[in-house]
Formats: sequence, structure tokens, C-alpha cells
Amino acid sequence: MRDGRPPKLSEIPAFAAYMNTGWDTPDRTPSVVPGAAQAAAAHRARLAEALPGRTVVLAAGQAPVRNNDTVYDFRADSDFVWLTGCQIENAVLVLAGAEATVYLPPPAYPGDPAFYTDARYGELWVGAAPGLEDWAKALGVAVRPLAELTAEITQDQEVRRVLAELRMYKDDWEAGQLREAVDRTVEGFAAVVREIPAAIDGPGERWLQGTFDRYARAYGNGPGYASIVGSGPHAPTLHWVRCDGPVLPGELLLLDLGVEAASCYTADVTRTFPASGRFSPAQRQVHDLVERAHRAGLAAVAPGRRFSDFHHAAMEVIAYGLADWGLLPVSVDEALSDAGQHHRRYLVCGVGHHLGLDVHDCGRASQESYQDAIMAPGMALTVEPGLYFHAHDLTVPPELRGVGVRIEDDLLVTEHGADVLSAALPLDADGLEKWMAAGQPPSM
Repeated sequence: MRDGRPPKLSEIPAFAAYMNTGWDTPDRTPSVVPGAAQAAAAHRARLAEALPGRTVVLAAGQAPVRNNDTVYDFRADSDFVWLTGCQIENAVLVLAGAEATVYLPPPAYPGDPAFYTDARYGELWVGAAPGLEDWAKALGVAVRPLAELTAEITQDQEVRRVLAELRMYKDDWEAGQLREAVDRTVEGFAAVVREIPAAIDGPGERWLQGTFDRYARAYGNGPGYASIVGSGPHAPTLHWVRCDGPVLPGELLLLDLGVEAASCYTADVTRTFPASGRFSPAQRQVHDLVERAHRAGLAAVAPGRRFSDFHHAAMEVIAYGLADWGLLPVSVDEALSDAGQHHRRYLVCGVGHHLGLDVHDCGRASQESYQDAIMAPGMALTVEPGLYFHAHDLTVPPELRGVGVRIEDDLLVTEHGADVLSAALPLDADGLEKWMAAGQPPSM
């Protein structure tokens, strides 16, 4: 003992010698989703064609610190995943034309003191860790030690923009990953709905949030974003991720949930349920209007249509509906004009976005390539109109205060229209009531 403290194990020769012997080799096969490496190779070829002669350097990133020496779970940069098909903390991709090299910090194996002293790379701490040759075989690229990297790591905004615009068009493998994520999400919704009575009895919103997050973690990479579970007056709050309130019987329950598949492609689906199993007349009134707006938005998603068309289609239905209820202080035409937008008081967010490796995918794309673009096959997107009447909003009648409704579906644009990937979940109030009563998803 020195000063009352035990000695460092690495400084004890007998211990170090003993730790160097008696270890078998564990299975160090990298965890790579089938087809991911092949898809990444095709993605790299597309980038090389878009940026001829350019050398691209992308870092996978590092898990952020939660507090002190504790970190959050690692999730790699989406562009890195798109170009490599994997997640390796602190790895760097260098792409020179179509030739790719991944640089990564080698793990520490028996014989290296870091094997038992390094909590980040020591195999005794992190479990079986693939080596450079293992990763090279799994990914089909050259893999070198990170210490050999000489290229400068910079955030090249032009490269990021090009990548965002390339990622707008999903190939068949990516579409399959999105379908898997959505299917798992529908199953997760069913698991959550079955727990509503238990949540009402005490644990509240967090019980439902935990139910879905557990499901997403068990059947995918985890939730694709912070799960939203809003009961009653929390339902109108657009990003109610605190989920620290009760689940109130007789009130609406807004669930915005998405499973991120092991490949990191995520779903993003919303339904609004009556916690009691039946909509009240006022709740149904709001839900029916949002449903009409949602169906108008869905009908506007097709190849050849402008990306912003579904936004305008849904907003027009919302504006006319609010006018019919006497909630607009101006005419519908004035509200829909660029100088008006009064209806947006109750719908300040957008009504859809691209979807893929990020829940709000392709966010670095240019305006011309995003909102002003023409939809084409391979684009994946959401349509998600809603109405959000806050409990303290005195411009709406008392029976509507605290009512929030959103309906969100995930779509894939095809050659002839659009495939609603989340169609297994009902849209209408009657369908939702029946789905809740059945306690399980319909056959798919």
C-alpha cells in the first residue's frame, strides 16, 4: 500500500505477466448488417462521380460525455454510415476517387497493458473487439491504424451538401431497411397501446416511452429520436420528450415514435389515440380535420410533383376547416397568403420532411434540391399535419383547449405514385378505436 492507496495494477510486474497469458481468441467478427458493405460501395461510387478528383475525409465521431467519465451510447455520423456501412467510434474515412481507406484506433488485446487499463479500447473492458483485418474483410476496404492518418479532418460544407442530395434517393437496399424500421415501429405502437391501462394507473407517460424504447432497443439500434409521448395538455407541445406527466383517462394521447434499424435507418410515425379507447365529440372533430388534411397531403406525393405540394395541400384543408369553426380572424385567402398565415398559429411546424439515416434526413441539401425539388422515385419522406390547441390559448373554445392531434406516415416515392410504408396503422378515428380494442396490429 502507498499512502493508503492500492498500487496500480499495470505497475505490478507479476500481475502484468500473469495477465499476458492464458487467453483464447474470442469471436471478433464485426457486426455489419447484411448488404450494408455492398450498398456503401455503391454510395461511394456515386459520390466519386459527383465530386470527380476530390478527396473526401469524414469522421465517424465520438460518443459525447454525459457527465464526468460517463458517455452516451455511440452513434456514428450518418454520412460516415452511408459511405462505409458501419459504426466505429473515432474512425475516419478517406475517399480518394473510388478508393476508400478507413482509419481506426486499434483495439488492445492480451499482451498490451491497455488490454486491461484502457476502458475505451481495451478488450477486457469493451468485449470482443474486431481488429483492422477483421474490419477490412467485412467492409471490403483498406483499413489502417488511426495513427497513420495524415489527412486533415475538416467539415467541408460542399461535400456535406452533395452527400445530403445524394442521400435523398434511396436504393433498393435502403428502401428495405426503411421498411424494416417502419414494420418494427408499428409493432412498437401495438406494444405501447397495450400498456395504456397500466400507464393510466400510475407510471404515466414515461411508462409508455420506456415501453417503446425497450422495444426499439430489442429489435433495432434503438429509438431513432427522442420518443414523444404526450397526454392531454402535453399533446399540443410539438416535441414533448420530457414525458414526465400522467396519462389521463378521457384525454388524447399523442405518440410520435420511430425504431432505428440496426443499419441506422429510422422510421418516424405518429398517431393520436384516445386514452380511454373512444374519442369524445370534440376530439373526433379535431382528428377528423387533421385526417382530411393528411389524406390531401398523401394524395400530393407522387413523382413529378413539387416537394412542397403536399405541404400546401394539407395547409389548405386546415385553413378551410379552421375558418368553418370560426377560428380565423381573416378570410381563408388572406390566411393562406404569404402575408397572412394565421392558421399556422395552430400548426407552426412543417408537415413533412425527408427520411432515412436521419429522422430529418438530408438537412444540408440546398433549397433548390429540397423544398423546391421535383419528387422522384427513391425519395423517402413523411407527411405529418396536425392541430395543436394549447390549454392556455384563449383564441379557441374551452372544449378544444388542450387538444393536440398529429397524424404522420412514412412514404416511399415510386415510379407510379407513393408507397405508404406505415399503412398498417389506421388513419381514421373509427379505425384507431377498433385497433386499440383489438390490442394487436393487423396482419401485414
